[in-house]
This record gives sequence, structure tokens and C-alpha cells, in this order.
Amino acid sequence: MRVLLIEDDDLITHGILAGLRAHGLTVDSVATAAQAEATLSAIHCDVVILDLGLPDEDGMRLLQRLRASGMALPVLILTARDAVEDRIAGLRAGADDYLLKPFDLDELAARLHALLRRAAGRSVDVIAHGPLRLNPASGEVFLHERAVVLSRRELALLAALLHARGRILSADQLKDSLYDFSEEIESNALNVHIHHLRRKLGADIIETVRGMGYRLGMVNA
Repeated sequence: MRVLLIEDDDLITHGILAGLRAHGLTVDSVATAAQAEATLSAIHCDVVILDLGLPDEDGMRLLQRLRASGMALPVLILTARDAVEDRIAGLRAGADDYLLKPFDLDELAARLHALLRRAAGRSVDVIAHGPLRLNPASGEVFLHERAVVLSRRELALLAALLHARGRILSADQLKDSLYDFSEEIESNALNVHIHHLRRKLGADIIETVRGMGYRLGMVNA
């Protein structure tokens, strides 16, 4: 899961980045509404965390504008505004969830997974593909009921393919799911992760579509 954090408090930002990355999520952060709009137009992400007290614009107005433009990504408002009226206004503006500061990082991660699960139309955490089972929240993977240990990148790659449900994803889209802005990406990094995933889950788990990208393949029954 790739998360965009829109938050101008450096201390809170560093804490969220460290905490969510420890949960295996890929997270980028911006500090202003203008940076948020530019980032959302440039990269693929799965969910947005939005602070309302931004320096250049109220986060509520930013959310309303993003929804009016057709952005359908799940949005979690993270704010110190605790009045019932503020919560109602946030949900009416298009937020999918509303969490008050201070907060617990485990709860934040759980809420993000729940948002992505609902956006995908699933009622449970576990994603099944033939004999393969993935729990994105816990990072557990089972093949034929046997546990398979995957690295953080391999988990992110598998989750991206499972969420795509057979759609072709370009190499850039997959890299967006695996890496944030702060990381340098070696030219063969994606191919290495694909190779490892095929070795652990079967050669056909990822199908290469020449000239287009990759999609979820078959798992040996």
C-alpha cells in the first residue's frame, strides 16, 4: 500500500513515516495543499492521510476540490479538530474516515488497511488467489496452507498485483507501490523482486506482458 501523508508538522510527519514504514507501508509526505495536488497528479497512491490545518489552505477545502475533480482515493482526515460539527463536515466533504490527534500508530495502520479493503469491495482482510492467501495487515502469506516468508518489497509487489485483480500494471506503477520519493531505485530492482516472488510462489505467479508490464498469473493448484 502506498500512502500520501499531507501534514505540515515535522514531528508528527517523522513519527508517522517511521511508524507506517515499520508496518510495511510505502509512505510519502508533503506539507502543503499545493504540493499535495502536484504529487497526486504525478504518482499512483492507494490512500491519503489529510491534516486540516495546512499552511496554504484549509484541508477541508482541498478535500472538497479533490472530490469535485473526480479523485476517488480513500481519504483519512487526521486532525486535532474534535468537535462533532468538524467530524460531520469532514465526512460530508468526502472523507472516508476521521481520526483525532493524538492517535495510536497501530490504530492508524489498521484504519488504512480497512479503507483499502472497503475500496476493493472486500469484507475481510485476507485476499485469496487459488491456494494463495495474503493478509496485507499482518503481512502473512500462505501457499497450500504453508507459511511463506516474503520481504517487505515482495509483500508490496504481491499486494499490488492482487489488488489489480488481473489488470496489467506497468513497471512504473509497480515501482510506485514499492518505493517512496526518498529511496534510490536501482535499474534492475523490480526484476529482482519479481524473480524472488516467482521463486517462492511459482514461476507463473507473475505474467510478463511484453511491452506493457505485468499482471497476476496462475498459482499451481
